[in-house]
Amino acid sequence: MITRRKLLMLLPAAAFAWEYVMAGTAESAPGYNRDQHWWGMLMDIDKCIGCGSCVRACANENDVPEGYFRTWMERYHVSDWQQEVTPQVDSPNGGKNGFPPSEAQGGKNFFVPKLCNHCVDSPCVQVCPVGSTFHTPDSVVLVDETYCLGCRYCIQACPYGSRFLHPTRRTAQKCTLCYHRITRGLTTACCENCPTGTRQLADLKNPNDPIHEFLKTHSVLVLKPHLAIGAKVFYHDLDGSVR
Repeated sequence: MITRRKLLMLLPAAAFAWEYVMAGTAESAPGYNRDQHWWGMLMDIDKCIGCGSCVRACANENDVPEGYFRTWMERYHVSDWQQEVTPQVDSPNGGKNGFPPSEAQGGKNFFVPKLCNHCVDSPCVQVCPVGSTFHTPDSVVLVDETYCLGCRYCIQACPYGSRFLHPTRRTAQKCTLCYHRITRGLTTACCENCPTGTRQLADLKNPNDPIHEFLKTHSVLVLKPHLAIGAKVFYHDLDGSVR
């Protein structure tokens, strides 16, 4: 538990962490200009086959501990009579190894990849008492483990359940959009290993990024739109039963 006294002792460290963030010293490639990018992701649900390649790639790339997930897959089953209100949802081992055949009869099955939504007005950033969770200038939400207290406030605040406490480091962990890759001109590990092109990294500040044309010609949704927190993971063909 964080006592008032301990929190006050940590405030100078929080101030230093904020200066670190504002100075733009998070890892990036030489010549990368953060002011020229605004990162998000597009999910084309109709293409997803639930193979789990994205989950495995993320785990390998980011050394995610077994049983924890920075991204995961969920399988939804909607019966004809349910009218897209109360779907059945399963996610064995986060969908890392794919899914067994569905035993549900009738209706439809589909897969939904999930991860941190890198929200513009992130609740996790707002509740962090020491500033270890922060926004980069190119709109990626990161965690500076140097200052993370392991208080779990951000984990509780995330409406998407996308954070966890590392079992040995005791610090908050989450998807970073493979920041160490995208600042070097690469795509994320999950996008690179998706065999169907379900996932597409998107630079919303780049006028030549294909996402702009896609958003003009297709209907897309974000998860939990009623929260109005600026989620930047856009879903195409998302069923109304998904919350």
